[in-house]
Amino acid sequence: MTSTSYPDYPFVAIAPGRVNLLGEHVDYNDGPVLPAAIDRTVKVYFRPRKDNQVRLIAQSLGNLTASFTLDNLLEKRDNIPGWAHYPAGVAWVLQDMGIPTGGVDAVAVSDLPVGSGLSSSAAVEMAFAALWNYLSSQKADTVSLVKAAQRAENEYVGVNCGIMDQFACGMGKAGHAILLDTRTLDWQTVPLPNDTIIVIADSGIRRSLHNSAYNERRASCELALNICKKHLPNIRALRDVSSLEYQKIRHQIPAPANIRAQHVVDECERVDQAIPLLQTGDAIGFGKLMAACHESLRDFYEVSIPELDHLVNIATRTEGCFGARLTGAGFGGCTVNLVAESFVEKFSKILETGYLAATGRSASVFTCKPSDGVRVTPNR
Repeated sequence: MTSTSYPDYPFVAIAPGRVNLLGEHVDYNDGPVLPAAIDRTVKVYFRPRKDNQVRLIAQSLGNLTASFTLDNLLEKRDNIPGWAHYPAGVAWVLQDMGIPTGGVDAVAVSDLPVGSGLSSSAAVEMAFAALWNYLSSQKADTVSLVKAAQRAENEYVGVNCGIMDQFACGMGKAGHAILLDTRTLDWQTVPLPNDTIIVIADSGIRRSLHNSAYNERRASCELALNICKKHLPNIRALRDVSSLEYQKIRHQIPAPANIRAQHVVDECERVDQAIPLLQTGDAIGFGKLMAACHESLRDFYEVSIPELDHLVNIATRTEGCFGARLTGAGFGGCTVNLVAESFVEKFSKILETGYLAATGRSASVFTCKPSDGVRVTPNR
């Protein structure tokens, strides 16, 4: 939908979704991650109001509407629709940071499939954070907005996520992935191999990683960490444990915590191994790390499902594909594929046909480009 569809809204905040290329389920273990912002976005068309009323329309959710005032947001949370907790939570955190928030009329439009693992919620949070920052006389830098968006999801929405999604949506750079140290927030951009394209395959299974499953995996990591600390007292997180060290300790950790932690330890090392490969344009080597990641997510972290496995298996047998794996939290959503540019059209058709034959379901397969992060522009 073009911006001219909303001529009465003078501004638009644009926040990209993200795809994680490597480093899955390690951000809450202080690990390194390798996401990229993508050219599918949440766009929030907005106009300021003279009062403190927020009136929202979610065009992508069937034109659902919500309205609330910007005072006492924590106390009135239960009276605000769940989908509107994301902007309300951002406003609440910004106020706590001393950044004034004013009333707005806003229409949110998205071409990010909800529940697909492409961070539509983080994109919404970052768009509204940028919106209020744009209107405020007290400006915050983008990293501060990233932290505010994560806090909103943790403390207002109630999802205990790490910072990777919001960081990628906020700090993305066109043509590049981001290497982010989730402990220090040190980061750098990393180029993708020449003549390769990111292809996303949406399984059509909406992600169903319930809080109980997510919390169980976090608890397993904490249990494994506490046992590792008895042998390695100077570590702070599982990212500090090498594979060699872990093999000496693993037998003392009960299942399934032992295999959950195995994934985290190995995945952190895979990200470290990936950087020189990307810097030298080694698509084949990087693809092998993607494959190893998927196997680990399937067998150790146990967040894959048969449909995602089918997509990965078909992709890895198809000419032109360097690597494939599930991306996001798991239990549904999408796979990410690194494909030679000259094979993309053929690859996509084979993946769609093979998935339909294997599952009886249709997959939405589309390309995406690494994109710039959140920004606010005039709506022209």
